[in-house]
Amino acid sequence: MTPAVPALAGALVVAGLIGLAVGGRARPVRDSAQRHTTTPVARLARLTRVSRRTRVLLAVGAVAGATIAVWTGWLIAIVLAPAAVAGVPVLLSAPASTARIDRLEAMEEWTRSLAGVLTVGVGLEQALIATLRSTPAAIRPEVSRLVARLRARWSTEDALRAFADELDDATGDLVAANLILGARRRGAGLASILESLAESVAADVRARRQIEADRAKPRATARWVTIITVSVLAVLALTGSYIEPYGTPLGQALLALLLSLYVLTLVWMRRMATGAPLPRFIGTPARTHDTGARP
Repeated sequence: MTPAVPALAGALVVAGLIGLAVGGRARPVRDSAQRHTTTPVARLARLTRVSRRTRVLLAVGAVAGATIAVWTGWLIAIVLAPAAVAGVPVLLSAPASTARIDRLEAMEEWTRSLAGVLTVGVGLEQALIATLRSTPAAIRPEVSRLVARLRARWSTEDALRAFADELDDATGDLVAANLILGARRRGAGLASILESLAESVAADVRARRQIEADRAKPRATARWVTIITVSVLAVLALTGSYIEPYGTPLGQALLALLLSLYVLTLVWMRRMATGAPLPRFIGTPARTHDTGARP
């Protein structure tokens, strides 16, 4: 049996386990219009769209894997090295929930600012336009487009619904819903409602930051365990005969299996530390969800 056979078998095992992990991820339900407008070319473009940083990491991993394969005869390194160099930093990095918390904090600040402007006695549309100058950077593009729609003579409700779709967040839906009700009724009290809403969002932000601080501890532990393990294995590979059994075809297949299990553990840990976003109740996603839920 040549070394290429177990190396290929190990690579297929790694690819299969990664495919199972990716296939098990929950995906939003798309309506029929979205499915028909998504062409095979567009799907291929999304699959092949890789960031410059990822391409550099893959290139570095490919060079390292080829070097290890030539030096040690481990052909499986040609597959494992690029995957490890490009994938492990992603698995050990902080999830995107930190950016969501920053957006929530920006919504809270913008809502509080809007409530302050409304207390002066101006109309809702004028207040929305006036808050553009003090809008936090995290939601400035969305607020800028909201103001542009109002200046283009969109109805206030339509502009706010489009604003909620662009925010794509349950808290953004809550803010937009209160503004829509205020635009319909045109009564007093909207400023106090927005102030109370801002206080609620601020409490939510504080709770989420505390949760993220607790979730960061196991990520840091896993990061240090990975660094120490890789460092020890590198030293043993250069100074001893500890990893010589992994140079055999059976050893390379076993190494691929063990590394795959470790990667799956990191994926599992990351999925547990990533909270699911709250469902929206207005806008396009909410209407799609309601349509898909009907028999």
